[in-house]
Amino acid sequence: MRQIKSFIISLSLTAALAVPAYAAPCGNSGGGFNAWKAAFAAEAKAAGVKQRGLDALASASYASSTIAADRNQKGVRYALNDFIRIRLGSLDGFAASARKRKARNAGFYQSLENRYGVPAGVLLAIHGMETGFGRNMGNSAVVPAILTLAYDCRRSSLFTPHAIGALMLVDRGTITANTKGAKHGELGHTQFLPGNALRYGVDANGDGRVDLYNEADALASTANYLRQKGWKPGAGYQEGQTNFRVLNQWNAATVYQKAIALAAARIDS
Repeated sequence: MRQIKSFIISLSLTAALAVPAYAAPCGNSGGGFNAWKAAFAAEAKAAGVKQRGLDALASASYASSTIAADRNQKGVRYALNDFIRIRLGSLDGFAASARKRKARNAGFYQSLENRYGVPAGVLLAIHGMETGFGRNMGNSAVVPAILTLAYDCRRSSLFTPHAIGALMLVDRGTITANTKGAKHGELGHTQFLPGNALRYGVDANGDGRVDLYNEADALASTANYLRQKGWKPGAGYQEGQTNFRVLNQWNAATVYQKAIALAAARIDS
């Protein structure tokens, strides 16, 4: 069993991920993006972003497809059974596939539960629901996507720390200016936002770096995230139980949380 080594974030880095006291002016179209980037570069530098990250910022283009996706979000309005059918096919079929994956690497999943208290079923349910177990991790460039969302006036304060995080990940060599992910800048097997990847990322395969596109690192990071958000080892995670509320930290849609809980229980049964 390979040793799992946590990626430690210093207090100074934690402070750097806070939204700066001053802010580059946001916009609602691509027309002001280049001017915003120039102003944001000063914020990024003050937050600790180095030259490689600043170069990625300078070269980023306005991500029109990200804005289109963001503007067209309608929320999760499906009934639970419809959501499961659309996202998973069926609980039984999804759980059967996940159990096979678990069986192929049982020791790894047990090591995660021993360390973080998160059962394999929960991690596999998230992995399968987010990217189809890594089959579809997105084809949008992460850095332009997250920078565009930080610039956009709708939710600038939400995405600005993740924009700083993305540039810091570029500095570290964890991602590049061209790394692909989902439309809102989520990356890797379980779709971490960049600031969360920076804060909760774990080197699980012992190669000295955190890579959310590596399955072991991504699943260990997911377990670490849930534990840091309040997951209680040994406690239940079905609706009404202690750990169900922690699933809200992963995704705010109640139907999503219920689907994870139901799928996880079948995977681990």
